[in-house]
Amino acid sequence: MNGELLIPLEATTLAFEEAALKLHPDDDVAIAKLTLAAGTTLRDVPGADCPVRTSQAIPVGHKFALRPLAPGQPIRRYGQVIGFARQAIRVGDHVHVHNCGVADFERDYAFGVDVKPVSVLPAAQRRTFMGYPRPDGRAGTRNYVAVISTVNCSAHVVRAIARAFTKETLADFPNVDGVIAIAHGLGCAVRIGSEDYVLLQRVLAGMANHPNVGGYVLVGLGCEVNQINDLVGNYRLRANGEAQPNTPPLALTIQEIGGTRKTIEAGIEAVRALLPAVNAVARRPTPISALTVALQCGGSDGWSGVTANPVLGMASDMIVQEGGSVVLAETPEIYGAEHLLTRRAISREVGEKLIQKVRWWEQHTAKHGIEIDNNPSYGNKAGGLTTIFEKSLGAVAKAGTSPLVDVVDYAEPITRLGFTFMDSPGYDPVSVTGQVAGGCNLVVFTTGRGSCFGFKPAPSIKVASNSATYRRMEEDMDINAGKVLEGLPMQAVADELLDYMIAVASGQPSKSEAQQIGEEEFQPWSLGGIL
Repeated sequence: MNGELLIPLEATTLAFEEAALKLHPDDDVAIAKLTLAAGTTLRDVPGADCPVRTSQAIPVGHKFALRPLAPGQPIRRYGQVIGFARQAIRVGDHVHVHNCGVADFERDYAFGVDVKPVSVLPAAQRRTFMGYPRPDGRAGTRNYVAVISTVNCSAHVVRAIARAFTKETLADFPNVDGVIAIAHGLGCAVRIGSEDYVLLQRVLAGMANHPNVGGYVLVGLGCEVNQINDLVGNYRLRANGEAQPNTPPLALTIQEIGGTRKTIEAGIEAVRALLPAVNAVARRPTPISALTVALQCGGSDGWSGVTANPVLGMASDMIVQEGGSVVLAETPEIYGAEHLLTRRAISREVGEKLIQKVRWWEQHTAKHGIEIDNNPSYGNKAGGLTTIFEKSLGAVAKAGTSPLVDVVDYAEPITRLGFTFMDSPGYDPVSVTGQVAGGCNLVVFTTGRGSCFGFKPAPSIKVASNSATYRRMEEDMDINAGKVLEGLPMQAVADELLDYMIAVASGQPSKSEAQQIGEEEFQPWSLGGIL
C-alpha cells in the first residue's frame, strides 16, 4: 500500500487486510486503506462470518460499518465510543458525519488503575544530545537572543531589531543560533490582574526564562497596561545571559527613548552587548533527560491515530524512560478520551484536576454558544475524522503509555519529570505557545493533511501520518509515519523519530527551521476580555 488515493476502476473482490484495517476486536467500523468503489466485496473480514460489501464509495482513511447499527447505538473504533448512529447503518455503509454524531455518555475515569511503573534508565546509560547548559541545570536545544515585546505597540520595533542580525552579522558568534523577535498583539486594554493579564505575563516570563534563550531584551511602549517593571517584579525576572547574571534584564521603552527609530538603534546596541556572553556558552554532551518535548497534532486525518500519533507515543515513552519529560496539551482535543488519561494518573488528585479542566471547557464553550464538537475541522473531516471523540482518541496516543504525573495551567512551568498534561485550547499556535513558555525545548507535531508549522525558540519536527502527504509536502515533513501502513514495524519508525529528535536537539535544522518558519506562530492565549 503506497498511501496514494487508489481508486479501483470498478467494484472488485479484495482481501480485507489488503484494503482495510480493523483496530480492535470490539470495533464496529474498519478504515479503508485505499479508496473502495461501491460494491467492492471484502473477504476474510476479522470477526465476520461472511464477506462485507461496500454500499457506497469509501474514501481512503474513512470508515465503513462491519455490523448493522440501530439509531442511537454507540459506534466504536479503537474499542472506544467515537459517536452514535444518527440513523440505521447497514453493513458496508460509509460511516461519517451524515450518520454519526456525538451525544453525552458515561466515561469510567477509574483513577490510576492503568498506571504502569516506569523503569528510568541510570544516568550512565542514557543517550545524549549536544545541548547548551544553563545555570539552573536545564539545557537548551538552541541558543537564541530574544527581543520580547511587552505590548503590541512595540511589535514592529522588536521585529526590526531582530532583522538587523543576519547570518552574516552573527558570523563571529558561532554559538548563537540567531536573534528572534517575540511579538504579539496583546498587552493593553485589559484590567490589571485579569485572567488575560496573568496569562500574557506568565507566557512572556516563560519565554524570557526559556532554556533556549541565552539572553533577552524587553521592549515596551511606556504607557501600556502590561508595564515592564510589573512583569519583571511579578516574575522576578533576571538577565539570563552570562553578561549580567542576577541583575534586572535589559529593558527599553519607546516613549522614554524618543520614538521608533531611536529605540530600534538602542535595541540593536543592547543585543550587540549581549552577544559575546551568549556566545560563550557552547554545546556539550547532555543526557536526553534534559529534553522537555511538546506533543502536538494539527491537520489530523483518519490515519493520525493509527500511525503518526502512536509512533510519537512510543518515542514519548522512550523519552520518559530516559528520565525526560513530555507535555500533552489541547484540552478540547482530549474530550471523550479523557478517561484514558485519568486511568494513568499517579493519584486521584492529578486525575481530578484533569477532569476539572474538561468541565471548565464545557462551561466555557456553553457560555460562548459554541460546541466542543465544532472541532474536528473541515480538513479533519475530509481526511476521515468524524467526531471530536474520534479525534481525541487518536490524539491522546501521542502521550504513549507513561503515567500522568501532573496537570498544569496554561504556560505554567513544567516541574515534574515524565508525562504532564497542560490545559490549553486546541488551536495549534496558542497551544504550543503555552507549552514552550512552560519550558518545552523541542516540539513534535503530527499531521495527516499537512502542516507548515514551526516555532521559535523551540524547533518543531513534523511527522506525516501517510506517505502521500509526506511525498507531496516533503520539504515540510520530517518523518514519514505512513511507512507503518506499508509494513514497517511501528517500533522502527519510533526509533527513527527518536534519533531525529536527538539530531535536531543537537543543532540539525528541522524542515520548518530550514525555511525560517516560527516567529508568527507565537500567540499567547487570550480569553477575550478586551476593554
